[in-house]
Amino acid sequence: MSLIKPFRGLRPAAGRAGDVAAPPYDVVDRSEAKALAQGRPWSFLHISRPEIDLSDDVDAHDPAVYKQGRQHLDRMISEGILMRDEVPCYYAYRLTMGEHRQTGLVAGASIEAYDRNRIRKHEFTRPVKEDDRVRQIDALNAQTGPVFLVYPANAVVDDILRKVSTAPSDIDVTAARDGVRHEIWKVDDLQTIAELTAAFEAMPAIYVADGHHRSAAGSRVGRARREANPQHSGEEGYNYFLSVIFPHDQMQILDYNRVVCDLNGNSKEEFLARVGEAFDLELLGDPFKPAQAGEFGMFLDGQWYRLQIHEDRIPPGDPVGRLDVSLLQANLIDPILGITDPRRDDRIDFVGGIRGLAELERRIAGGQWAVAFAVYPTTMQALMDVADAGEVMPPKSTWFEPKLADGLISHVLD
Repeated sequence: MSLIKPFRGLRPAAGRAGDVAAPPYDVVDRSEAKALAQGRPWSFLHISRPEIDLSDDVDAHDPAVYKQGRQHLDRMISEGILMRDEVPCYYAYRLTMGEHRQTGLVAGASIEAYDRNRIRKHEFTRPVKEDDRVRQIDALNAQTGPVFLVYPANAVVDDILRKVSTAPSDIDVTAARDGVRHEIWKVDDLQTIAELTAAFEAMPAIYVADGHHRSAAGSRVGRARREANPQHSGEEGYNYFLSVIFPHDQMQILDYNRVVCDLNGNSKEEFLARVGEAFDLELLGDPFKPAQAGEFGMFLDGQWYRLQIHEDRIPPGDPVGRLDVSLLQANLIDPILGITDPRRDDRIDFVGGIRGLAELERRIAGGQWAVAFAVYPTTMQALMDVADAGEVMPPKSTWFEPKLADGLISHVLD
């Protein structure tokens, strides 16, 4: 079974991409999704977040929600809003956000390779979120939320994608919500498909960047259908999950910052003294965004500080322990602020770097939070090192931008 495979994509009909495209289901809450879909009957949010079309007292995981999503999908197909390609294809997918641009390949990614860790992970999943995606895939008989994968930059693949994307695109839509441009090109030339398949087959591994719950759910659905199908051949659609695979050197990872609601019983002076045991502190007059690993910004009592971790606090040969988010947790947030489990402790919250340092200042000024930390972004190489070691990253280690849209390509499982 090959690492990746072309498939018959389910896509918006000509001229309909702007009507269909929606933000990823998991970056908007129920009320935001409802507002975004208002007056847009063909928005993919009616499929990815179908609870918006039911009473607010209906739980988002109620069976009626998944049934509602399937009804919307069937209607969009029957009305010709979504159409399925006649032959299996790959697709080039370009994201443009401001000056940043990245081009990847849309493909079916092998569940067998995922289960054997050739598609490598770096996060734990939460059962509730994973179960939700299993039910959604089963109800739709399709994977509609692509998994964001990364491959080590490869000259053959990069060159093919570059050539493909010089032609006029099949889909070109700019999202009103965030201004990100999404362009897609169909790749149906058999020779090009063979070259792409062979190039990926030669790679030792590719990596999950974002979408651990979707990939885990795809694996579970595929395994269940394989066991239930006495005629299983390995070529069925359920053996692959929907993915967009980008080269690692085009990825943009933003900082994922922290705010904590109190100083754990320390006075400001006591807190700063204890911080100074593991970090060099420098009081600044302006907001501070870390420019290198081992460097942190801290906003406390209306003032910004630059923190530099002491070199002897960085564990050698430990891909997880060397991460900036790990160093901050192990040397400050845990021992000084008393937060041992940031996954579950409601004294800490996480702020995506896309919101900027001003959001950290706003949180502290609001009075609910006491101290904020700006963290240097995790690098793509660090993520791959963790995955290669079979380890997992701390929670909220990476914030990828730009994000893929829902609805532009879906993968039907039959």
